[in-house]
Amino acid sequence: MTEFNIEEELKKLPSSPGVYLMHDASEEIIYVGKAISLKNRVRQYFQSSRKRTPKIEQMVSHISYFEYIVTDSELEALILECNLIKEHRPKYNTMLKDDKTYPYIKVTVGEEYPRILFSRDMKKDKSRYFGPYTSAGAVKDTIELLRKIYHIRTCNRALPKEIGNGRACLNYHMKQCDAPCMGYISKEEYGTHVEQALKFLNGNYDEVVKMLERKMYEASADMNYEGAAEYRDLMNSVKSVAQKQKITSEEGLDRDVISYAADGEEAVVQVFFIRGGKLMGREHFFVKIAVDEGNNILTSFLKQYYSGTPFIPKEILVSEELREAEVIADYLSRQRGSKVSILHPKKGQKEKMVELAGKNARMVLELDRDKVRREEARTIGAMQDIFTLLGIESHNDYRIEAYDISNTAGYQSVGSMIVYENGKPKRNDYRKFRIKTIEGPNDYGSMYEVLSRRFQHGLAERQEGEGMEKFSKFPDLIMMDGGQGQVNIALQVLDELKISIPVCGMVKDDRHRTRALLYQDRELPIDTHSESFRLITRIQDEAHRFAIEYHKSLRGQAQIHSILDEIESIGPTRRKALMKYFADIGKIKEASVEELKQVPSMNEGAAKKVYEFFRKGLSK
Repeated sequence: MTEFNIEEELKKLPSSPGVYLMHDASEEIIYVGKAISLKNRVRQYFQSSRKRTPKIEQMVSHISYFEYIVTDSELEALILECNLIKEHRPKYNTMLKDDKTYPYIKVTVGEEYPRILFSRDMKKDKSRYFGPYTSAGAVKDTIELLRKIYHIRTCNRALPKEIGNGRACLNYHMKQCDAPCMGYISKEEYGTHVEQALKFLNGNYDEVVKMLERKMYEASADMNYEGAAEYRDLMNSVKSVAQKQKITSEEGLDRDVISYAADGEEAVVQVFFIRGGKLMGREHFFVKIAVDEGNNILTSFLKQYYSGTPFIPKEILVSEELREAEVIADYLSRQRGSKVSILHPKKGQKEKMVELAGKNARMVLELDRDKVRREEARTIGAMQDIFTLLGIESHNDYRIEAYDISNTAGYQSVGSMIVYENGKPKRNDYRKFRIKTIEGPNDYGSMYEVLSRRFQHGLAERQEGEGMEKFSKFPDLIMMDGGQGQVNIALQVLDELKISIPVCGMVKDDRHRTRALLYQDRELPIDTHSESFRLITRIQDEAHRFAIEYHKSLRGQAQIHSILDEIESIGPTRRKALMKYFADIGKIKEASVEELKQVPSMNEGAAKKVYEFFRKGLSK
């Protein structure tokens, strides 16, 4: 993550509603919140004059940077906040154990005489769902309103099977139901009422609001103030529910929503990831527009993006008609293994989702352009510069591995492997090694063991196939924290294993800072003011840090005493006897089974264990 100046970023916050995400130094999301005004709410966390609880003080002390997603209303922000908290489970958010859900309006269109119901679940049935909504009371009022206006039945009778059984209920006598249970209304006419109710739920509520307003004034003119108040309350409930949020879709599909904002030769493409009908995340991509790109920015983006992403959704919503849309859809359908639709919505909920993605793209372009550019320069750009300096062919994904050895006067030697992809640390791929075959301060021997074990594991995993991913991915470049000696060790290991990977060394100055890269027996000077130099320094420091931390943890726990402790059946008594008899670990490694049997307390089984352990050597 590039250096984040909180004071400067606070000035850029919009006054719009939205959701903000707080990250710690390891880029983990530690808090998600919503705000009517992002500018006012987020700034409160960093105002020294404001009194804060100890928990908030602790959270703020861990904030490294923040990001935000703009929404059109507080309601959208609330639903999005709920989705993101469930997805990321941030450390400083309150987590409800009962996993409370928001209400839906359910229309049982699968029935011959549909009903309108209140529901907490969206099931995969033949019903249509609207919502979710934040106000259960408003939902119930709206259902009641629809029943009153369109005379929708409330009973649980199995119609038409039970038509004519019993008597009409009280709602019929109150003129709030046309009694389909008694056959007083035809199936076709009842269906028309249901269709009108569905139109209302889809957003066509202006006529109902006008009708209620008219009846409210009529009741007031007749001095029926109780009736006027009832119409007023129902009208307010309609307006509350009509503010239907766009973040969640009742269809429950997996879809990506894509829009962009462009300015001159640059553009930001915003992708919203909707999974199971809920917005679970977003990502923006900074795009340099070709001279002849014109209105085909999204066409080029889709081709490049979905050729490298592991997941392709069923539906992709875009903000403009695409050139070659059918061809691209066919290509993505083959990639996915089922039909993929690319749609340019022109009305309704889908259009509003695309508009929201476009609004966020414009926000990134206008406020974060310099930050994005700096981030790319210090990561992907710096990687490209390193590969260009070495004369290695560049491509879209860069992976560098760096190694380091840590010990105290040769005692408790450990090795570390760190990984950088596209200029950023990929900590899940870091690996630790206890040195097994080297005693004493022998960095070359220790490095030989670490590299041998790392790439032997990788080759073995590649042969075993799927399910093995710890070492199977090889780097595009190996960086050795040293000169020609360390480089030669790496090249020797790769040559023995018949692996071809470029290796370069980091040549130090008198202050132990990298001043050049050593590659193919040539020193290549580096501009110490460049982003590539800063990236190399970060890689070097990270390799040292990771190795030293591992060494300290083992030393502090006294987990390593001797290489002999790694051998099965060799306890403290036999270890002391071996060291007293041979006086040197090197002689123990070279001893035969017969020689090992001569040691007091050693039997043939234990002698074979020691002999086989050192003969396996680096393959362990």
